[in-house]
Amino acid sequence: MKADAKTESDVRAAIGRMMDSYQQQDMDALLACFAPDGDVVMYGTGADEKRIGLDAIRAQAQRDWDQTEAIAMAFDWMSISAAGPVAWAAMDGRFEIRAGGQAMSMPARLTLVLEKRGAEWLVAQAHFSTPAAGQAAGDSIPA
Repeated sequence: MKADAKTESDVRAAIGRMMDSYQQQDMDALLACFAPDGDVVMYGTGADEKRIGLDAIRAQAQRDWDQTEAIAMAFDWMSISAAGPVAWAAMDGRFEIRAGGQAMSMPARLTLVLEKRGAEWLVAQAHFSTPAAGQAAGDSIPA
C-alpha cells in the first residue's frame, strides 16, 4: 500500500540520514539508522557481503571506506509503501565512487524494510545491488 504523505516524508528523511552518514563516513550516525537487533540484515553488492547485526554492518561500512577515497549514492527513482509501523522502499540510482584515484559511476538498486520505533524509522533490512553485467534489455538472464 502506498505510504501516506507524512510516512513517505519521514521515511525519505530516514533514508537521507542513512545516505548522508554513509557518505560522510560517520559510523555512529550510520549505525543509528539501523534497528539495534541481532537479526538486522544488510546485503551488499559483493559475493561475500551478507551482514547480520550491527557489528557486521559496522565492519562492512569500514571496509567500504577503507577501500575508497569517496563513495556516495544518488537516486533517480524511489517508491515508498507502508502498513502500520512497517515501510518498504525501492530505489534506482547510482553509486558514485572514487577509488585508487579513479572516479566511477555504477548503476545501483536498493531495497529497504524500515520499522517505526517511537518517533524514528529504522532500517531492519537493506539490500544494495547492481544490475547484472552483460544482460541486455529484454533478456531475463545475462549473456
